Amino acid sequence: MSVGTADERSAIVSLYQKQRKIYPRAVSGWFAAWRWALVWATQLVFYGLPWLQWNGRQAVLFDLGARRFYLFGLVLYPQDFIFLTGLLLVSAYALFLFTAVGGRLWCGYACPQTVYTEIFMWIERKLEGDRAARMRLDAAPWTFDKLWRKGGKQAAWIALGLWTGFTFVGYFTPIKTLALSVGRFGLGPWETFWLLFYGFATYGNAGWMREQVCKYMCPYARFQSAMFDKDTLIVTYDAARGEPRGARGRKADPRAAGLGDCVSCRMCVLVCPTGIDIREGLQYECIACTACIDVCNGMMDRMGYARGLIRYDTQNGLAQHLSRAERWRRVLRPRIVVYGTILLVVAAGIVAGLALRKPFKVDVVRDRGTLARIVDDGAVENVYRLQIMNATERTQHCRIAAAGIDGVTVDVRGATDLEAAQAIWVPVALRVPAQAAAAAGPGSHRIEFAVQCADDDGRGAGMVEKSTFLMPR
Repeated sequence: MSVGTADERSAIVSLYQKQRKIYPRAVSGWFAAWRWALVWATQLVFYGLPWLQWNGRQAVLFDLGARRFYLFGLVLYPQDFIFLTGLLLVSAYALFLFTAVGGRLWCGYACPQTVYTEIFMWIERKLEGDRAARMRLDAAPWTFDKLWRKGGKQAAWIALGLWTGFTFVGYFTPIKTLALSVGRFGLGPWETFWLLFYGFATYGNAGWMREQVCKYMCPYARFQSAMFDKDTLIVTYDAARGEPRGARGRKADPRAAGLGDCVSCRMCVLVCPTGIDIREGLQYECIACTACIDVCNGMMDRMGYARGLIRYDTQNGLAQHLSRAERWRRVLRPRIVVYGTILLVVAAGIVAGLALRKPFKVDVVRDRGTLARIVDDGAVENVYRLQIMNATERTQHCRIAAAGIDGVTVDVRGATDLEAAQAIWVPVALRVPAQAAAAAGPGSHRIEFAVQCADDDGRGAGMVEKSTFLMPR
């Protein structure tokens, strides 16, 4: 049974046509060199950081089981979640600021999708050749040569994906322990899951999905327009200079032929990893990788024309023919000032918070098994458990006192010395004499625990935590 006319049915079928494979051509140039510099920098940090040692331990480790997070000399606990919030705010406003100034700089140079796609494409070019060679290989029948090239590429991709997954897990499980577990086939279920999951995600996103992640999955491309304005630097084509476009010889005078500087070589399209034509104007698929700038500048050099037919510019710069100095003078505009001010305030708050941070933390938990009781001499006793967390890598010696009710005494029933980055539970009993308890009356009364800790050199700090003391009726 057919529905609709033949034209309608063909239109419906076209919505489900096969995704066209993109074969980006290799490109070299000034921006390509910067892009590869960022690839090297980000991957040296990502792959190298887990192996870096600090005070006999892994320098960066998010130990979820022990609920401790090590960042070089910092020891953070879940109670330090406020710093993570601040870090996320800094990252968000930095993204807003850089986007408002320079467009999709993050996407083009440092986004993991861009970085790993660049690495996977490099492996692909080494084994299968550049654009034309890859297209011929895909169209050719299966032979031993095609099999080993395709198989070798897949093996290299899988190995890199698994190594990436292993490194990712190494930020949460000590990486040396993790390496030994892998070597002995003794990896735990969660480590195995995340290693394979993250490795598969890297392999699938960078090896197979590539531009589809940027075009259809990443939300950044959708809301970037809210951060762009006409003074935002974007990768753009100078239509006033390039049009009308057309082919010509190197010695031909384009003005005499009524042509612009664009020679219709389509190289900007062939090198684009998302397959767009930058000459059609600003498009959400453009990730600002600047490959089109490098290849166009190379073509302009061969033709003897000035560089910059495709360049970083602003919409106002193109429309008003602004000079570089005039464009940069427009950078300091209200939204940039707002983003920059918020970014500096939040960053300063994080730095101040870390500088003023106490060397230890205290949580007070009432013993719910024994809320309040009257002991032999008529005194009233409440039992608590104090969790003291050492936020330094020096031994801390702590003393516990209490105040808030006349005559209250403290009976500490456990050790109060903490090793480096150690957390301990200390049982503490507070007693109020019978006469003071009668004067206070039944019910709940405010009490304060004063904890004083110092290291072996005498450097220390104090902390006061509030709780309640219950008087029975």
